[in-house]
Amino acid sequence: MTGTAKKLAPSYLALGPKEVRRRAEALTARLAACDICPHECGDDRTRGEVGKCGTPATVRVASFNLHYGEEPCISGHMGSGTIFFSGCSLKCVFCQNYPISQLNHGQETSVVELAAMMVVLKRQGAHNINLVTPTHVAPQWLLAISVAMDEGIDIPIVYNSGGYDRVDVIEALDGIVDVYMPDMKYSDEALARRLSAAPNYPDVNRAAVAKMYESVGDWAADSTGIAMRGVLVRHLIIPGQIENSIGVLDALARISKNIRLSLMTQYFPAHKAVGMPELDRTVTRDEFHAIDAHREKLGLEEGWIQRI
Repeated sequence: MTGTAKKLAPSYLALGPKEVRRRAEALTARLAACDICPHECGDDRTRGEVGKCGTPATVRVASFNLHYGEEPCISGHMGSGTIFFSGCSLKCVFCQNYPISQLNHGQETSVVELAAMMVVLKRQGAHNINLVTPTHVAPQWLLAISVAMDEGIDIPIVYNSGGYDRVDVIEALDGIVDVYMPDMKYSDEALARRLSAAPNYPDVNRAAVAKMYESVGDWAADSTGIAMRGVLVRHLIIPGQIENSIGVLDALARISKNIRLSLMTQYFPAHKAVGMPELDRTVTRDEFHAIDAHREKLGLEEGWIQRI
């Protein structure tokens, strides 16, 4: 693997907790007329309104643990320090984590408690702090990082999102997030509206991923292959949507072929997709091969592929 760095400190250490806290407070002020995600609901989350994400100003955490099922560069041999946030800005009909993302299963968690989770994960040997579905609660976990820094966390921050992110929020995270792990779900705008209730997803997503790459640059890993900096894009192949996947790969190649790609075939009918004729099946071998052949044609060689 290219881009190996034996010693590369997490970027937020150079900023210091005071600057991280300042940025968190600036984002927190926006919760009163929330525009943290591209929906720009304008709801006052500080007064309990919840908007598209279903989340007020308080945070719910579904779980935090050492996770070994991510890509090898994220989980490694010690596990990824994963924090699953409840709620989501996307409403994917096929979401495999819908009890967390759509039904908001989880425990209300204070900023201090969230910081303590980060510290515990670090002490357990986690390679990183992996924030899952972090878009709608960016102000809260950012403030928690500033608190956890005072307790000695010094491992990379992974931003693991659905890819429906605002460019200005990504700019606010510059120098704090080390590894971006966004989805690129759609190149078909109508499909994004229908399956994820995400208007303008392709344009929003491409701009966000480009900004992420601009922020952290080319891939860098430690001597054992654990990601220290860079962008890893995930694309889940949806049954019957070959052209959508081809469009996603084209868009990724235009941003940079240095971005790592995780091409995923693990789709299965879940949530509202169960019983929907077009979605009530898995991906076929022919669908995968058509998409993978296009990946090879584009020269997207760096990353991980779930083969059928």
